[in-house]
Amino acid sequence: MTVETKRDVFDEVRYKFRNFKNEHRHGMYASPDSIDHYLSDSLKRYAAALPDDLPVIPEAAGEILRSAHGQDNLLGVLETAKYGYKVSETLAWIIANQNTFARAWVLGVWSVEETGEIVKLEAEK
Repeated sequence: MTVETKRDVFDEVRYKFRNFKNEHRHGMYASPDSIDHYLSDSLKRYAAALPDDLPVIPEAAGEILRSAHGQDNLLGVLETAKYGYKVSETLAWIIANQNTFARAWVLGVWSVEETGEIVKLEAEK
């Protein structure tokens, strides 16, 4: 799994081209083919990279998301959080932060609030 964000790819391309301009001034030359290859590779990496503004959710909410994602739909999880038999701090967080939880659900990737770790759901087989 890549944890590279779109901004990471953009920053690297910007850095490479800034250096390319300096090298070109000093008599070094990169062929158009090598530049095209580099840009093609960068575009593929950019397409595969994670969004820059990943939702940040508590670890416990992430565990609920992970366990329910393949078994339930988002509405079912939100209804359980709101009307479930047992109210917990985690379920209260989900209700209070429905948009953030929903973004994590739809993207299938989020950052853990406590650790900053990026979690990505595995593709269904």
